[in-house]
Amino acid sequence: MYTDAHCHLDFETYDNLDELLADCRSAGVDRIICAGFDLESSRTAMDIAERYNGVYFTAGLHPTELSHCDIADLEGVRELCRHPKCVAVGEIGLDYHYPDTDKPLQFRFFEAQLELAHREGLPVQIHSRDSADDTLQFLKERESLLAEGFLMHCYSYSPEMCQSFLKLGAYFSFGGTSTYKKSKKPRRAIEAVPAGRLLTETDSPYLSPSSKHGIFPNTPLSIPEITLNMAELKGLECDEMSRQIRRNAERLFFKMRQ
Repeated sequence: MYTDAHCHLDFETYDNLDELLADCRSAGVDRIICAGFDLESSRTAMDIAERYNGVYFTAGLHPTELSHCDIADLEGVRELCRHPKCVAVGEIGLDYHYPDTDKPLQFRFFEAQLELAHREGLPVQIHSRDSADDTLQFLKERESLLAEGFLMHCYSYSPEMCQSFLKLGAYFSFGGTSTYKKSKKPRRAIEAVPAGRLLTETDSPYLSPSSKHGIFPNTPLSIPEITLNMAELKGLECDEMSRQIRRNAERLFFKMRQ
């Protein structure tokens, strides 16, 4: 009963998705959410979710992809949100990593997609990189749009900041980086977050765990290792941790229960 709450699958990076997802099911990774980052990838994620049992998807416009997007793409995202296997709007958010960051553009699309998700009654998957304070303040000012819940995907900020996001109703997902002993922030954050707000992800094909260091592409088959590491940090048995993560995923992404 393993859950990958955020990954990127496509028909090009992975030579044989049929074989990969069959292997995932054999390994117990039987719930996978394939995340979109622009309209095309969101539609690909929908195609994959339609093709495979236990695979769901999100639709959204990633902050670093906005130069290739148009405001009209939001209508396409809205249409995808109404698909029975679309569990969230995402991944959306703020990313200040690159020197040419257009912050006003990111703000406009972030707010528009929060509003879209709220109208459609869906939670959101949030991407936030090098933008901790602005992300937190942005969400605080729009708390009314977060009633359906939100996931801080691949959380990398301090455990102290977790408490502020928790007050807004956040869930937190952690991936392969949390399995490295030197990754102190995510490991301390896992220890600080209540078990009822934790999820596992791979962000495949990126962020391979320690046992697969340097291997590309990463796959949802890394989830058992990530779950075991999380269980150890929380002082729980792996089976107990995986069951708790499944409950958390189904609580936040309610369409997974249907």
